Amino acid sequence: MTTTVGKGKTGPAKYKVIGTRPIRPDGLDKVTGRAKYGADVQMGGLLHGAILRSPHAHARIKKIDTSKAEAFEGVKAVVTANDIPSASGQPINLGETMGNPQTLAENVLAKSKALYKGHAIAAVAATSPHIAEAAVKLINVDYEVLPAVLDVREAMKEDATLLHEGQMTASRVEGDSKLKPSNIAAHSQFKGGDIDAGFKEADVVVEREYTTKPVHQGYIEPHNSTAWWAPDGNLTIWKSTQGPFVVRAQVAAILGIPASTIKVVPMEIGGGFGGKITTYLDPVAALLSKKTGYPVKLVMSRKEVFEGSGPASGTFMRAKIGANKDGRITALQAYYAFEAGAFSGSSVGAAAMCAPAPYNVENFQIDGYDVVVNKPKVAAYRAPGAPQGAFAIESAIDELADKLGMDPLEFRRKNAPKEGDRQITGIPFPVIGCIEVEEAIKATDHYKSLLGGPNRGRGVAMGYWFNAGMQSSATVNVTSDGGVSLITGSVDIGGSRASLAMQAAEVLGLKAEDIHPSVADTDGIGYTGVTGGSRTTFSTGIAVINAAEDINLQMVQRAAKIWETQPEEVEYADGVFTSMKNPQDKITFKELAGKLPGTGGLVTASATSDPKGVGPAYAGVIVDVEVDPETGKVDVTRATIVQDVGTAAHPSYVEGQMQGGLVQGIGWALNEEYFFSKDGAMQNSSFLDYRIPTSLDLPMIEVVVVEVPNPGHPFGLRGVGEVGIVPPLSAVANAVSHAIGVRMPNLPITPASVIEAIESKTKS
Repeated sequence: MTTTVGKGKTGPAKYKVIGTRPIRPDGLDKVTGRAKYGADVQMGGLLHGAILRSPHAHARIKKIDTSKAEAFEGVKAVVTANDIPSASGQPINLGETMGNPQTLAENVLAKSKALYKGHAIAAVAATSPHIAEAAVKLINVDYEVLPAVLDVREAMKEDATLLHEGQMTASRVEGDSKLKPSNIAAHSQFKGGDIDAGFKEADVVVEREYTTKPVHQGYIEPHNSTAWWAPDGNLTIWKSTQGPFVVRAQVAAILGIPASTIKVVPMEIGGGFGGKITTYLDPVAALLSKKTGYPVKLVMSRKEVFEGSGPASGTFMRAKIGANKDGRITALQAYYAFEAGAFSGSSVGAAAMCAPAPYNVENFQIDGYDVVVNKPKVAAYRAPGAPQGAFAIESAIDELADKLGMDPLEFRRKNAPKEGDRQITGIPFPVIGCIEVEEAIKATDHYKSLLGGPNRGRGVAMGYWFNAGMQSSATVNVTSDGGVSLITGSVDIGGSRASLAMQAAEVLGLKAEDIHPSVADTDGIGYTGVTGGSRTTFSTGIAVINAAEDINLQMVQRAAKIWETQPEEVEYADGVFTSMKNPQDKITFKELAGKLPGTGGLVTASATSDPKGVGPAYAGVIVDVEVDPETGKVDVTRATIVQDVGTAAHPSYVEGQMQGGLVQGIGWALNEEYFFSKDGAMQNSSFLDYRIPTSLDLPMIEVVVVEVPNPGHPFGLRGVGEVGIVPPLSAVANAVSHAIGVRMPNLPITPASVIEAIESKTKS
């Protein structure tokens, strides 16, 4: 069930195409199996690669002997980290995180140390995947096994085993200088007002510790890469990725070659959620291709995906929040320690900025620590950092409302920010929909309904994500039959080809079906940022709009030429050009397109965008649960997500993004975790043991679409893909806490942890 609330919903539709539900242009190929994904790449002379991975979570690499593998029949080449030049250069903007060329290279192939079980050590190219897999087992590595550091709190201790002996804590916090190496890669702080005075003013204070475990993005398609390093020095890479231009930048930095010599061809992508931005296989496939003179394909197994690519951070957090008896928050303090995995670069900064954003707080201090541990280097996962950060804040907020005897939603509404209020960064909020979302939650049938029955609980929570802009490019071409081709550099994960085509159609006065969208490679379009950060329909959409407006201008000029009049005397509306001087002179877009070859040739337009009017997004979630007190099993019986989307370009895709975020958040709250042995080996590296929710675990997801148009976009669009995953973790935890009468500060909420909580309550 979907409900839409917001401006412009009581009268006629504001747009003719935006807000409709056309069939997605890539749908037929995908349902018939014609769509080509990264692992489907085939070509003459193709070799197959395999990677040797470390069996240890922390070990010094003393020697690598590849001689037996190189002598194995069918093997064409072997590479190690010694084949990678010394990577250098400026940090690379990966869209949702930053990448350091040196650590990216060391993550691709370990040099002096293996820093997690699954860390790539060497790779083989052979005439078949079976030969390659057999050959890597012949590579002999002499390891000096070192103690593994697996918990963020243990890693932060002064006597902890160091992953990187030369790493110092990067900090700009006053009085925080440390002159000796540490596993704490960075310390950041946001501070405002008078935190001590704020807590003195409070009538009620809640202070609690929280933990979350690393979780996987859950994409179905594994990582893949096929590389062909041609004799002329040009490198072509075919792969499933969220950002071909970002892959190009990473490979160029790691291999020390010009980006202009690299072409990345994005294939269809079987899910990403942020996890398919970082490069893992591309430099290795490229080096093997260079050595052999043939194209080389690498495809991860599911076990390799879990052990050798990036999950979201595990965390240890503290939240302390005070409020007066009237329900106004007087002070907020938070401590976030985020696991970065083997190399620095967690999303702790985003957590610190996003988690308190649903609240207008004058007195605050938030400290964030980026900490390395012997686990896979973390990667972006849908609003990276925000779900964990919100879990701590929203859980404490809920407990605070309980102690004050206030409705949890009313408490949130009383402290909600509005346009002009300052974020913790000091920057004022633009037009936002926090209050509108909370009012829509309160108006839902779900929130008004009675729970009924024992062992049931209801939880609510709010979430925020900045959304992003970044640069995009688009090209629009008009064909002589009146069709329009739309070319962008944005990989389509969640239906962006359709939403971009719809924006072009709206501007051009055509139907969505008249626009034929495609995704180009890095040589076929101008620079375009990643499909991530909830930016694609917003930012690439603006590039599309700019190009389409240019097309309209050119078409008006052609009509004026035909009618021997001035362009300003031609009007264009709803697909028809009309002479203002002689109103009987009319011509449709398609008719005019047929006359273009004789009036100067077909028209084309290219445009870029780098928009600053990004519209941040809020979402709220209501979850009902039923807990079995004998087994500890938690069943989600009802779930509703309410989200401000600005304007729903394609409502079906908007609803799907909202539902998907809520479902992933439920999995994060109840089921999902990387489970490690004491020596750092992941014990559940398959979808059999790492259990994501299925339809059998879920109720029908109810959706309420709130539309507070974003003034930074011509159609009012906001990014919708990420904020939906932010509130479910805490909403579920709050619901379970209400059901059993004990707070659940640790995720996932497993049956064992529920039984333990119930027993602790009984004993007390």
